[in-house]
Amino acid sequence: QVQLVESGGGLVQAGGSLRLSCAHSGSIFSINAMGWYRQAPGKQRELVAIITGGGTTNYADSVKGRFTISRDNVKNTVYLQMNSLKPEDTAVYYCNVRRFDGLYWGQGTQVTVSS
Repeated sequence: QVQLVESGGGLVQAGGSLRLSCAHSGSIFSINAMGWYRQAPGKQRELVAIITGGGTTNYADSVKGRFTISRDNVKNTVYLQMNSLKPEDTAVYYCNVRRFDGLYWGQGTQVTVSS
């Protein structure tokens, strides 16, 4: 079965950095796009960043200029580099993969930014 394994979350002070990783167990050629979503307490899950197989990226306005999404096709892994973190970035972050056969989600990783 398809598995997405996330890592890299944790506690960091405002202004600090974290890098999230998401490893995909399936074939790299089955992926149309990969992305990151987040869900803060009491809020809906929202899109943070996406990257297509061709390398095109898109970001939420709230993270533009601070976060960078990238992909390693050899390791079949997508990354989210998060810089200049703010307390409002605190959320559970979920990896998402769009494949030919549907959508798949990681287990989520907690990111907490202290003020």
